[in-house]
Amino acid sequence: MSNDVKPKARKILVVDDDWLNRELIEVYLKDAGYECLLANNGDRALEIAQSNPPDLVLCDVQMPGMSGYEVCRHLKSNPLTQFVPVVMVTAMEGDEEKIQAVEAGADDFVSKPFNSILLLTRVKSLLRIKSLHDDVEERNALLRQVLTRYMAEGVVQTILTDPDRYLRLGGETRFITTLFADIRGFTAFTEKRPANEVVETLNHIFSQLTRTVFDYQGTFDKYVGDCIMALWGAPISDGDDTFRAVKAAVEMRRMFAELRAKESNVMQHLGLGIGLNSGDATVGNIGSEKVMDYTAVGDAVNIAKRLQEIAHAGEILISEVTYHLVRSQVKAEQLEEHVLHGRRDPVVVYAVKEVID
Repeated sequence: MSNDVKPKARKILVVDDDWLNRELIEVYLKDAGYECLLANNGDRALEIAQSNPPDLVLCDVQMPGMSGYEVCRHLKSNPLTQFVPVVMVTAMEGDEEKIQAVEAGADDFVSKPFNSILLLTRVKSLLRIKSLHDDVEERNALLRQVLTRYMAEGVVQTILTDPDRYLRLGGETRFITTLFADIRGFTAFTEKRPANEVVETLNHIFSQLTRTVFDYQGTFDKYVGDCIMALWGAPISDGDDTFRAVKAAVEMRRMFAELRAKESNVMQHLGLGIGLNSGDATVGNIGSEKVMDYTAVGDAVNIAKRLQEIAHAGEILISEVTYHLVRSQVKAEQLEEHVLHGRRDPVVVYAVKEVID
């Protein structure tokens, strides 16, 4: 016994007010292995297409009430059916009717009386194109499921316009702002709490932090223990990336303080330290063709991480580069110069107090 799964029959909606034409086309299509949906007027055709979208529509032009051109325009303006191929079936052979069909959005047309072989050839060709489109849509749907875990919906939508460009293995130099946010006191917290409570608390905090990244159109990079890494300016840049990154940091601090106040019995000894830096970094998919990680690497990223490491609970520390990019939009206090781990020369550090909208 074969385990092969029989391909699902493609659905074709036949729209014609003449019952003899409908039945004749239905016979041709069913003999060729297609499933048929029948409608005797435009209104009925749109009802069927809305409730049970077909893979292709064969539509007569001249019908009482709604013409075939109107049916086609309605189908092409509906997101549910806009990519369904429409073949206009007409008894007229003049160029004017063909032009009207194209203007209505029709993908092809056949003339009555039609040749059954020619009709089926055109149907087969358009269904092949529709199948390719469906494959792309299915791939994009899977990509969307993955990407929306890391990026805001608007960023994902842009990436899907050219996934080969944005998701290829490899990197490019981009000017970005990187944010690291670390939960202070979490190591001690894990020593005194059962594992399920530790995971539950961490997930609760991370869900809030990650949502804030998305709210400000950032790109989530990764979780590193009890720290979150995010970046702005890649894969898409909107011009105000640095300011949105700082606003996200301020919102994270506010959100964490609110969360801590609500759950003081659990989070009273926890805090949040945040560091940001702006500069050129290598950004892209790093790894292999099968397993890759969209991330940023470079000195600019390392500085953001070091700033986070010296930030006290409740502090947002930014580099001099970041400060000068947003100085008219934030209130910040210049701190003493710090020598960051792994660097010889001291760096100027600013502590963000608030943003000025």
